[in-house]
Amino acid sequence: MLPNQKIKDQKIYNSSDIIHTTSSILSTPIEYLKGVGPLRGDLLRKELEIFSFGDLLDHFPHRHIDKTRVNKISTINYQTDFVQVAGVLQQFDILGEKRAKRLVAHLKDETGSLELTWFQGISWVQKNLVPGQKYLVFGRTGFFSGRPQMVHPEIEPFIAAKADGKEYLEPVYPATEKLKARGLNGRQLGKLTYQLFSQLKPDDIPENLPEAVIAANQLINRYEAYCNIHFPVSQVAYERSLKRLKFEELFIAQVRLNLIRLERHKSSRGVVFEKVGELFNDFYNHHLPFSLTGAQKRVIREIRTDTGRGHQMNRLLQGDVGSGKTIVALLSMLLAADNGYQSCLMAPTEILAQQHYNGLKALLKEIPVEIALLTGTVKGKERKRILAGLLDDSIHFVVGTHAVIEDVVQFKNLGLVIVDEQHRFGVAQRAKLWEKSLIPPHVLVMTATPIPRTLAMTAYGDLDYSVMDELPPGRQPITTVHRNEGARASVMDFVKTEIQKGRQAYFIYPLIEESEKLSYEDLMQGYEQVKSFFPEPRYRISMVHGRQPPEQKETNMQRFVTGDTHIMVSTTVIEVGVNVPNATVMVIESSEKFGLSQLHQLRGRVGRGSEKSFCILLTGAKVSKEGKERINTMCATNDGFAIAEKDLELRGPGDISGTRQSGALNFKVASIVNDKELLELAKTTAEQICEEDPELDMAKNLLLKNYLRSQKGKNAWSRIS
Repeated sequence: MLPNQKIKDQKIYNSSDIIHTTSSILSTPIEYLKGVGPLRGDLLRKELEIFSFGDLLDHFPHRHIDKTRVNKISTINYQTDFVQVAGVLQQFDILGEKRAKRLVAHLKDETGSLELTWFQGISWVQKNLVPGQKYLVFGRTGFFSGRPQMVHPEIEPFIAAKADGKEYLEPVYPATEKLKARGLNGRQLGKLTYQLFSQLKPDDIPENLPEAVIAANQLINRYEAYCNIHFPVSQVAYERSLKRLKFEELFIAQVRLNLIRLERHKSSRGVVFEKVGELFNDFYNHHLPFSLTGAQKRVIREIRTDTGRGHQMNRLLQGDVGSGKTIVALLSMLLAADNGYQSCLMAPTEILAQQHYNGLKALLKEIPVEIALLTGTVKGKERKRILAGLLDDSIHFVVGTHAVIEDVVQFKNLGLVIVDEQHRFGVAQRAKLWEKSLIPPHVLVMTATPIPRTLAMTAYGDLDYSVMDELPPGRQPITTVHRNEGARASVMDFVKTEIQKGRQAYFIYPLIEESEKLSYEDLMQGYEQVKSFFPEPRYRISMVHGRQPPEQKETNMQRFVTGDTHIMVSTTVIEVGVNVPNATVMVIESSEKFGLSQLHQLRGRVGRGSEKSFCILLTGAKVSKEGKERINTMCATNDGFAIAEKDLELRGPGDISGTRQSGALNFKVASIVNDKELLELAKTTAEQICEEDPELDMAKNLLLKNYLRSQKGKNAWSRIS
């Protein structure tokens, strides 16, 4: 029990009581805590960004050890993950030299021996640990040459646990090697946190949630939660604290996002698309090449509602590969044109911009609108013609790359901006487009990378978003199979069979970001290997990679698009947007090196026509456990949203949310992967409160409002525009 840990109901303040929700003691600089001082304080600031007492309070333990549970070394096997053992430390040996230098010791109990290894902090270990003494050791186990091993274990002198039948849950805090070298390991951080709690009273950690929210969700108060997240009196108390603090994090994030969205809806002016006019109706009724899916119709209705109410639309459209986002974009542009406004579609690459332009031009051949393509390679008279046409409104639609955001490009009446594959553009780049109109244009952001619902609710929660989860009729599911290097000859024979049917094939090689040279060499070796199986002149092969000049890349790509070549050998430059309906085979080399989302994007380059298509995932003989999981997921499903959920589970949100920065993902205890139900609950609760009281002025919401004010500037919240 902590010195002041008298758990009681938290005081709920009246509005007149509110001055600060952050207690003054928690803002005290960390060096003033007993046991810290200037030197350690400086180190804590640099290593863990702990500047104040409050920051230390928010530095949560990443697990707790039940010191009453000690395993025997003989019980460690290949399935063992983390384990705690006790034994006598044997003598140290220093092995290897320079970077391979390591310190090795053995811990022995009556059942066996465990190897302990240190690669860093060797002098500190030798100075502080004594061979011949008994130690308690905790860490992740592995096996080296068939023997159990623990690298950089947590180790302390063994003290027999009390035999009173109670749990003794000791916190283990994240630390760094520099901190450990200065005597500030996880255990010492625990002592400092314990010292801090001895100075705190319940009122120093005031409530920040409305009383009704606490009661409805059966949450404990904040002080009790903080006490038991650090020093739990039992496992049950710890789990209740975890629930409270996770809910708090998720709820506060959702309230912020709701308030941002409500503020935008309230204050942002937008051009009004009053009518669905002749251009839209003519195309929809007479020139639409296929019936729209239910998802496409729903999204168009949402866009129609957004653009007709006088506020700027800011909508994220996420749809799987081939779900028909381009038609939705075109109908939105026709809606803008019917109301006298121009539209701009910005794509991340010249190839994708060219493809969008060609596709839209073909669809619009019977419709009286002028469409232009503006990229970096458009020069001279054509460039002058386009710039003049945008300025005098004789050009209604422009498709382009980054070239459209240049200052020289001006519009007479820009009403709609569509950004394709938005994560390829920075916020500042996108904002340049909005600035090309006195009244900000409506914004439709499209991505072919399915975003898990939980990620969309957090990273993109300030946007309105639409999901297209249906494929147009006639699309056949792609058959995906895994083959290893030993099956290469049969894979090549299968590709030959497809080419004999008049089809085309892709061979994709991984792009190794750390080494462009290595990637290029791998690609060239792969190209020669493919040529050996598909000799000229019987087979014609194109190659595309990042080192090629844009003109050569474009020429080689167009040869494949027009069917002049049978095979495209490429790096992931063709990942997004290339549309060749005649291509039915995608062979992905070293597929274990790709992420799930990227594999799914690559697979989406085939299956774009009416013919049956195939994706073959080639791997080496040795594939990691996670690599196998990715391959198995790809073979099991074509559902991009299921794949995105698995990708989120395997990689975490930080790696798959593109370049969008959001404090919504900087959670300390909550996880959008593991706490989906709690996130849904927090989202629903936040929406109800913000809808009822958008200014948070009601007495019952003033604690929450004041807390949000006190935290302003502490999170990197950003908006798409």
